[in-house]
Amino acid sequence: MKNTPDGGMKKEDIRKMSVQVETMEHNMAKMTIEVPAEELVNAIQKVYQKQKKNISIPGFRKGKVPLVMVERMYGAGVFYEDAANELIPKAYEDASGESGLDIVSRPKIEVTQIEKGKPFIFTAEVATKPEVKLGQYKGVEVAKQNVEVTDEDVQKALEREQEQNSRLVTVDDRPVEKGDLVTLDYAGTIDGEAFDGGSAEGQELEIGSNTFIPGFEDQLIGTNIGDEKDVQVTFPEDYHAKDLAGKEAVFRCTIHNVQKKELPELNDEFAEDVSEFDTLEEYKADVRKNLQESRENDAKQAKRDEAASKAAQNAEIDIPDLMVDSQAEQLLENLANNLRSQGMDFATYLQYTGQNYEQARASMKPQALQQIRTRLTLEAVAEAENLEVPDEDIDKEIESMAKNYGIELDRMKEIIAGEERENLRSDLKVRAAADFLGENAVEVEKTEEEEKKDAGEADEENKDA
Repeated sequence: MKNTPDGGMKKEDIRKMSVQVETMEHNMAKMTIEVPAEELVNAIQKVYQKQKKNISIPGFRKGKVPLVMVERMYGAGVFYEDAANELIPKAYEDASGESGLDIVSRPKIEVTQIEKGKPFIFTAEVATKPEVKLGQYKGVEVAKQNVEVTDEDVQKALEREQEQNSRLVTVDDRPVEKGDLVTLDYAGTIDGEAFDGGSAEGQELEIGSNTFIPGFEDQLIGTNIGDEKDVQVTFPEDYHAKDLAGKEAVFRCTIHNVQKKELPELNDEFAEDVSEFDTLEEYKADVRKNLQESRENDAKQAKRDEAASKAAQNAEIDIPDLMVDSQAEQLLENLANNLRSQGMDFATYLQYTGQNYEQARASMKPQALQQIRTRLTLEAVAEAENLEVPDEDIDKEIESMAKNYGIELDRMKEIIAGEERENLRSDLKVRAAADFLGENAVEVEKTEEEEKKDAGEADEENKDA
């Protein structure tokens, strides 16, 4: 150990540590990381300095209690846990780099030795990137997509545009009909007792939208403004609030206002209002053209997705559980961020779905496993086919990202630099591999069952639209 003139250790000597790697089954590895005893002492001192202002011991002023007295009063290990948390992130990062492992999961950490005067030792169990043994990936069979645009499709698109340009007109001379927008109060009871979330005032509801419990909206048809109506329903067995699932309830409803949608007439004037065209026929032709482009793009995407899925099914990959757990946690983090952007916190979502964190993570595992398997397969295909991404393609993607996010191009280039640029190159390679699989797939006619399934999904999309 080299000493400085004042007898202390040189900074470059303090960070010396050792890492031993044990290779385990199923693409797992365990790193045993040993941090010099001096660093543990320094970490304890750092934690003590952060916390001493809150420490009180009789005979000493608050914030002035010496470390030795704190340890004597509360035990030698009083700061061990916080000191370990101080040391582990940097030590793990350094050890990961030294290990030469291709780590693809968050570490599972276990402290095995922490004591003053001795090296601080902990283990980090990690998943390493699995080897992929490709099966058939070129020429896999995929379902042929229907890209035909019918007159009915065009008409439905026009009707959606009518809906978006409709106006609401108050109705006071007839009962409620399907399609009306009503304003109502309701108060629900189960066995005569009110329940949480079962009442509201001034609630707007479109009759026939299937927003409420099945059967609720239909029972309001025929009521008039000012009427009180008891609506009897049964909560679905799979209802999100488990304490209500399958139970019968009665809602006392009062209608305060009824409005109907007044649709604009489909004519040349309508076309002028909603588009750049002067006539309805020109507008229809443009609608058909856009629908055709959309269908073809969707078909291309479906083809590449199915080809990638088939190639992944045909590949042999030993995916470690810890890798799946890490991906599932990442999916939950993404979900939490999306919920936050919509004004809902993750805890409320868990309560709403009747899950705890572990249950939510378990529900994400099948999706996580599929994503991992597909990604690893596409990476292997890119390598097998020598697919490369030139710098010009990366620059174009960065330009596109800057435009989409509303960020100055130079700033985006600063963000996507170094390691991030190489990560982007990897993503574009994966995209290129998916395109390659789609282009080399063999289209086959769908079975009758597949046609029915697609028709049902299309109906749902039209409802959503």
